[in-house]
Amino acid sequence: MPLFIGVVFAILLIIGVPIGFSLGITSLFSIIKSNMPVLFNIMPQRFFSGIDMFPIMAMPFFIIAGDLMNRCKITDSLIEFSNVLVGHIRGGLAHANIVASILFAGITGAAVADSAALGSVLIPAMEKDGYDKDFSAAITAASSIIGPIIPPSTIMIIYGSIMGVSIAGLFAAGVMPGILIGLFLMLMTYFISLRRNYPKNKSRASLKEIWNTLKKSILALILPVIILGGIIGGVFTPTEAAAVSVLYAFIIGFFVTRTLKLSDLPAIFLNCAKNTGIIFLIMSAASILSFFLASERIPELLSGLMLSISNNPYVVLFLINILLLIVGMFMDITAALLILAPILHPVAVNLGINPLHFAIIMIVNLNLGLMTPPLGACLFVVCGITELSLEEVAKAIWPFIVMEVAVLFIITFVPEIVMFIPRLIGIV
Repeated sequence: MPLFIGVVFAILLIIGVPIGFSLGITSLFSIIKSNMPVLFNIMPQRFFSGIDMFPIMAMPFFIIAGDLMNRCKITDSLIEFSNVLVGHIRGGLAHANIVASILFAGITGAAVADSAALGSVLIPAMEKDGYDKDFSAAITAASSIIGPIIPPSTIMIIYGSIMGVSIAGLFAAGVMPGILIGLFLMLMTYFISLRRNYPKNKSRASLKEIWNTLKKSILALILPVIILGGIIGGVFTPTEAAAVSVLYAFIIGFFVTRTLKLSDLPAIFLNCAKNTGIIFLIMSAASILSFFLASERIPELLSGLMLSISNNPYVVLFLINILLLIVGMFMDITAALLILAPILHPVAVNLGINPLHFAIIMIVNLNLGLMTPPLGACLFVVCGITELSLEEVAKAIWPFIVMEVAVLFIITFVPEIVMFIPRLIGIV
C-alpha cells in the first residue's frame, strides 16, 4: 500500500495536478484500493477537521499584515537601514540584501514575498552597482528563506497546530537559526565579493547616519517586537498577536505614512483569500491522507525501519535530514510538512529529541526546498525579475545552498542554538 500511495501521488504531481487535489485524489484511490468503503463516510469529517483549529486563524491575519506593510512602502527604508549598517563591507549591497531579509522576516514571514519585494528593488540596484545579475538573483533567493524561519511564520503556525507544539516556543526557537543563516550567507558573500572585487561604501556610516535611517525604519521594526513581545510576555496568543499586527499595519498605512487607500483593501483581502484558500485546501486534503496512513500503520512501519538502522538520535536525525532535503526539492513545503510531520515527529520524540528542536530542524530543512531546483519557488521569482534562466540562477546559488545546509547540520547536532531563547524565556 505505501508503494501504491507513493506512485499515485508522484504521477499526479508529474502531470501537473495542483498539490491540494493530488493529495485528495491519492486519498480517494487509496480508500478504494483498501476495500473499506466505510472510510468514505469519514472523508468529509477529516476534510473539515484538518482546518478546524483555532491557532491557524493567525495565518490569514499575518498574510494581511504583511501585505499591508508591503504597501506602506517600508521596503526602501529597511534597505537603506541595512545598507547603512553593512554597506562598508566588501560587497556591501549584497550584505544589505541579507540584512534586509532578516529585518523583513519579522514583518511578512514568507519567503516568496521577501524575494518579490526585496528582489524588485535590490536586484536592479545591485546590477547597476556592478554586481553580476546571476549573483544578485542568487543572494536574493538564498536570503529570502530566512523569512519563514524568523517569526512570524505561517509554516510554524501550521506545524504547531497539527502537532500540538507551542507556537510561541517555535517563534522563539526560530530566531537564532535565522540569524545564523544570515551570518553564514554574509560570510560566503564576503569571500565571493573579494574574489570578484564587488564594490562597497567608501566609509563606515556615522552614528548620526545610523540613527537617522533607524528613525525612518522604526515603524516597520516595531511590528516584530509587538508580535514576539506580546506572545512571550503573555499579553496575547499568537492568533491575537496576528490580529494586533493587522491593526498596527492598518494604522500605519492609513494614518502615519498615508500610503494606503480604501481602494487597496479589496486586492489585499482577495490575495489573502487566495493564499489562505490554497493552504487550507492542502491542509484538509493532507488530513485525509494522514488519517489513512495512520490507519494503515505506515508511520509505525517507517519508525520501526529507521530505528532498525540505529537507535542513536543523531544518526536518525542525519537520515531524516537527507530525506527532507530530497523531498523539499520536489514537493510543496506545506504538503511535505503535513504528510511527514505526523510520521517523523513521534520518531524524534521517542528518541528523546525536544519537540521544538525537531520542529525547527524540519522547518529549516523544508525551507531549503524554496531555493533548490527544480521546483524552488523563490528561484522562479528571481528568474522572473532578472529574466535569467533557472539553470543560470541555480548555478550561481549553489555556494549559498552549501552554507545553509551547513547551518542545518549545525543546529541539528548543536540543539543549544535552537533552544537558547526558548530556555531563556522558559518555553521548553
